[in-house]
Amino acid sequence: MLLVVGLGNPGSDYARNRHNIGYMAADVLVRRHSFGPWRAKFQAEVAEGSIGGEKLLVMKPHTFMNLSGQAVSAAARFLKLPVEDIVVLHDELDLAPGRLRVKRGGGAGGHNGLKSLDSHLGQAYRRVRMGIGHPGDRDMVSGYVLHDFAKADVDWLVPLLDAVAEAFPLMVAGDDAGFMNKVATMTAPPKPKKDKPAADGQADTAKE
Repeated sequence: MLLVVGLGNPGSDYARNRHNIGYMAADVLVRRHSFGPWRAKFQAEVAEGSIGGEKLLVMKPHTFMNLSGQAVSAAARFLKLPVEDIVVLHDELDLAPGRLRVKRGGGAGGHNGLKSLDSHLGQAYRRVRMGIGHPGDRDMVSGYVLHDFAKADVDWLVPLLDAVAEAFPLMVAGDDAGFMNKVATMTAPPKPKKDKPAADGQADTAKE
């Protein structure tokens, strides 16, 4: 069984915040793979389902970002899951908007949700880092992540969330590289069309 955690803050005031991309990814994942309904448990919302024959519990902690580890550790203890079977979906300032990386372990990079998880669980969980870009100034970070996505962000945000859900069976199978490659392929901008060469003997009217 895998425990998949989407990080964010509960409540309508935070629903469209950049910091809540983990919640958004969890919602799309649950819908795409026809999981059961969300219900309250472990100081969180949880939904159960399966992908590729593997059982999953997807959760959105309601302890607010800074105390995420409290809810996740309660679920892990109850389910008797090792930390290695936890996958965390979260926003990443150090990646460009729409980019994605998967890593296991490492520092929290100033992310308070990850700091809380590290303090309760250690660092051996897998992280799906979804890029939201950086405001360019450390003093602006808090306001940036707690601000709603801009309208223009929809152009990369929706394809990214869809790609994460579509490619997630590879994550479940333990193929992190395959998961990243599929997401990158699905979110790559379309290649510009090349102009067809003029037919032999046909004048090129574009030149004078």
